[in-house]
Amino acid sequence: MRLGVCYYPEQWPESIWQADAQRMRELGIEQVRIAEFAWSRMEPSPGQYDWAWLDRAIERLAGAGLKIVMCTPTATPPKWLIDAHPQILPVGADGHTRAFGSRRHYDFSSPEYFEAAGKIARQVAQRYGQHPAVSAWQIDNEFGCHSTVLSYSKHAVTRFRQWLATRYGTIQALNEAWGTVFWSMEYRTFDEIDAPVGTVTEAHPAHRLDYRRFASDEVVRFNRMQVEIVREHSPGRPVVHNFMQLFSEFDHYRVAADLDVAAWDSYPLGGLEEAWFDAPTKARWLRTGHPDYTSFNHDLYRGMSRQPFWVMEQQPGPVNWARWNPAPLPGMVRTWSWEAFAHGAGCVSYFRWRQVPFAQEQMHAGLNTPDNQPDIGAGEARQVASEIAVLPATLEQPHSKVALVFDYQSKWLLDIQPQGIDFNYTRFAFEYYSALRSLGLDVDIVSKEASFDGYRLIVVPSMAIVSDDFVTRLGQSGAQLVFGPRTGSKTDVLSIPSNLPPGPLTALLPLRIWRVESLRPNTALELMYQGKPGTAHHWREFIEVPVEAAVLSTYPDGGAAVIRHSHCFYLGSLFDEATTRAVMRDAARAAGLQVERLDEGVRLARRAGLTFVFNYGDSTYAVPPDATLLFGEAQVGPQQVTVFRPAALGQPGQVKEATAAAAS
Repeated sequence: MRLGVCYYPEQWPESIWQADAQRMRELGIEQVRIAEFAWSRMEPSPGQYDWAWLDRAIERLAGAGLKIVMCTPTATPPKWLIDAHPQILPVGADGHTRAFGSRRHYDFSSPEYFEAAGKIARQVAQRYGQHPAVSAWQIDNEFGCHSTVLSYSKHAVTRFRQWLATRYGTIQALNEAWGTVFWSMEYRTFDEIDAPVGTVTEAHPAHRLDYRRFASDEVVRFNRMQVEIVREHSPGRPVVHNFMQLFSEFDHYRVAADLDVAAWDSYPLGGLEEAWFDAPTKARWLRTGHPDYTSFNHDLYRGMSRQPFWVMEQQPGPVNWARWNPAPLPGMVRTWSWEAFAHGAGCVSYFRWRQVPFAQEQMHAGLNTPDNQPDIGAGEARQVASEIAVLPATLEQPHSKVALVFDYQSKWLLDIQPQGIDFNYTRFAFEYYSALRSLGLDVDIVSKEASFDGYRLIVVPSMAIVSDDFVTRLGQSGAQLVFGPRTGSKTDVLSIPSNLPPGPLTALLPLRIWRVESLRPNTALELMYQGKPGTAHHWREFIEVPVEAAVLSTYPDGGAAVIRHSHCFYLGSLFDEATTRAVMRDAARAAGLQVERLDEGVRLARRAGLTFVFNYGDSTYAVPPDATLLFGEAQVGPQQVTVFRPAALGQPGQVKEATAAAAS
């Protein structure tokens, strides 16, 4: 476990680089990410490279004992490159070319950019690949940010046609799969197929889904090209990309498969503001972030990372990019940092070292203010650095008995055909996760291709396309299974299964869903679950239930809302928070798992025999009296963190303060 920081020497006078590096080390920083936006300084004119300034910056940082995460600078192609090849710029769904003047102004399908990006990546890797201070590499920066995964350029359409030809083989096979006989949309050749935009009304849903799959594959291809270049010239060093929080416009599992480390950029307050949460929820967690928001991302990226995942950018204060940008409460930067480590992070890196007084991000806080004085986050980072020394040098990665299957393709499909405008796959997956976490359970978030060995409870939220193999592996797992609505509701080409939903899932759950309806936001269906009233929202399925299955909850008209058959629970709607929690509680107990109902702002995480307590709320959590504290207080107050060893793994009897706990 170590701390890092993001630093931009090109944005500051060279006279302060040395002092910056020394202050970083004094604060407890061990690694520094640099140069992800520095292409115009590396190559100020075509083919003319200036490395001297970067050589000196690395010398200053390395001289202070800092390790370098070097970046390929391809998130910001310079103006001269755009002027020479304007077709690099992406094209929006409105047909307008997006302009130079910010960042991420490139099309993944542009052959000119693919070549230029590979060239600059090779130049950087050749120069610094063997440098002793360069300990890792970051590819590009935040793939897809600012809605840049989908481009509708001529290059993208050309490559899409090639992708379709590879996928379907013949145009006849595509016409059959898509059902293009509908509305006379049949094609004679792949060259007749355009991007699915600009149509009079809804474009064909299978066309749209395949375009999303294609665009995701373009991200995979672009990342892989750079990874291979870096590995060639800098073997043995981890290769990383920094994904974004709850971003789902490409398949992150497939991109991460080519990386050593899946990193992500953690902005709990901006994320809360920009996500689906209602106004009361945003007000409740205004200065802390939602108690489950960051941990969902931690567990998601941990599940796709070969080595311990990283937080590449940790929010240190107010940000600049959300609609409203409050300051975190004192203690939250420390809390967020430790939460990452508790969920398995190998590094937490703060963005940024110093708040910049110019350009687009001048209102984004850093560890230091623009006049170079430590901000609140710096003090909390210093405290985290001192507390890291209290724990063992290495900790085993977390592994839970509970898995939640998260599927990017399901998100795309349900965006394309939501049936109700507010059917939000990511939101509902998060709500299931949050219910599990509120019961004191640790959760692994995994892909549909993951091994399910060792899990006792597997939760599958609204996974529209399920394969026979996926269903077989679930059945062989021996785990209790929970399925959300719309699971198994579509085929691979976005059609209704011939046996009706839940399609292949009927091998485990012999249901027949013969009708569905979506519900307006001001509409709720009353129900009872385990003797307590609840409500159903967003969606309802009309289900034929076999006599051997148990109906655990019904609507007023007698229709089934929650069904249990053998080791499976099926939820035919989205429910209020209490009902969702109650279903997850019963599934967990059926799996033989112990649950603990936590206060709304308290969360637990377990790693390597240690229990971490995080308090986002206003109440106090009492550590068991026979536990051994490593740091923190036995009464965990608001915005505080405590780490303890339970009695079964430590000394029985009274709470004992570890000698090094004075660091807290």
